[in-house]
Amino acid sequence: MTAHHDSTLPRSMRPGSPTSGRSRPAARAIRRALIPVIAAPVALSLTGCIQLPLGGQSGGAVSFDGVQSATIQIEAVGTFVDPSEGGYEAAGRGSGFLIADSGVAVTNNHVVTGAGTIKVWRGGDTTEEIGAKVLGSSECLDLAVIELEGDGYPYLGWHKGEIGTATDVYAAGFPLGDPTFTMTRGIVSKASTDGETPWASIDNVIEHDARIRSGNSGGPLVDSDGAVVGVNYAGNDALDYNYAIHRDEVTDAVEKMREGEDVLSLGINGTALQDEEGNGLGIWVNSVKSGSSADKAGVEPGDLLTRMEGVSLGLGGTMTEYCDVLRTHGHDATLSVELYRPSEEAYYRGQFNGDETLEPVSVIADATGTSSSSASAGEFVTVTDDSGVVMVEVPASWAQVDGAPFTDNAGNEFKGVQASTNLAEFQSTWNVPGVAIYASQSAVGTTTPEALHESMISSMGADGCQQADADSYDDGYHLGVYSYWTDCGGVGTSAVVVAANSVAGDYVILVSMQAVTESDLAAIDRVLASFVAVF
Repeated sequence: MTAHHDSTLPRSMRPGSPTSGRSRPAARAIRRALIPVIAAPVALSLTGCIQLPLGGQSGGAVSFDGVQSATIQIEAVGTFVDPSEGGYEAAGRGSGFLIADSGVAVTNNHVVTGAGTIKVWRGGDTTEEIGAKVLGSSECLDLAVIELEGDGYPYLGWHKGEIGTATDVYAAGFPLGDPTFTMTRGIVSKASTDGETPWASIDNVIEHDARIRSGNSGGPLVDSDGAVVGVNYAGNDALDYNYAIHRDEVTDAVEKMREGEDVLSLGINGTALQDEEGNGLGIWVNSVKSGSSADKAGVEPGDLLTRMEGVSLGLGGTMTEYCDVLRTHGHDATLSVELYRPSEEAYYRGQFNGDETLEPVSVIADATGTSSSSASAGEFVTVTDDSGVVMVEVPASWAQVDGAPFTDNAGNEFKGVQASTNLAEFQSTWNVPGVAIYASQSAVGTTTPEALHESMISSMGADGCQQADADSYDDGYHLGVYSYWTDCGGVGTSAVVVAANSVAGDYVILVSMQAVTESDLAAIDRVLASFVAVF
């Protein structure tokens, strides 16, 4: 362990005894964090009445022998953004089934939401391509209702009565994008269970052993009469778990969607994201439905929703918190939202269904009342400490870097990195710009962010610094305090000091920056948006 004397730290850090922490997810951390997913999303349940075939008489539904004729394959073409692969245009395929002779059909939200075009083939017949449009959807239920062109279609009815354990069931659809229709047989293992997944929060799910694969998403789970028991949405090949959204959770929601109403939906196709340690980062937006609340607010594919109505999202790696907010307030209510946009390394705040569209969060803009664009700061590079724990993006001109750790008087080790145009001057004067970020796990609990912040700034007044702003610090991943200072050292240098605990409470973070020019000021927000510590 290498010990550094306090004189090698920037002036604002020398008085304190830092503790540290892991930071917000920079873009590279988000890409690393994408967790393996199962075959298809699950859904948040709505309690609804049992309804007979929507749009037709119960006697008009096909029998078991006609299930194939009423099962459809759907191809949705659009641009999607993946945390690990980035943006791409792709044609994804899933399954669905007709519920009315007029062409109304049910599928999963993740199959169609955000798509530019939708094509349908019925019953495995690829010679006839059918156009379709989305009538309504729900990301919490992972359900969508579409309408095919034309009419006179065969359709499926709903299972009547109780759905019991050991009921014979059949999963119909087009697994793995194959145009060949398939059915697998099984029984109901659990007639009603709940579950939390990266795609949704669900209350009423059927677990069965009629094997499904990717591509079965949105297809029907039927009984021996061909009546729909549930909508297949998730499976795990390794464990042979297969899940369908329970009929009772589907029918009422589908009736509303058929009338053009979205249900528990802001219009995203999303996945809860976790870091390498299993900590929830938020809800990753794969795609956005045009004209939806999310679209109107300014949400883009590739955004990470971190908070809604002050509630942190994706904490357990599921959509639970997101959907609970919608259930509590309604998806038409005005909802505050915070998100992180990796493409810009920036945080945004705004509202769904409100007057405040998304705007970038800027420490410097908040402190000075003027805008500060990181783009004006020129080229940025990534620097890291010697152990690879702490990383941050800094202006390329801050070419002198020190990534050595130091140990405080209590024996706590701090991983960290400093970068400046001149490290020696950065550590002893206010004449040059630079940044120092330090993180420690061993120092957790030894003090508070407020006490650390006070220690870090204790000598700044003596150096002529004037405090221009001070407030709580909350980036969605750390909670603490920050301050903004001007006229330091009698040379007009500005400074920002941050001391915070991680939201999980497993580390503390200290950040100290100096800015001499307008370009340096612009760099401060980029630094705050990009630092990451991964122990």
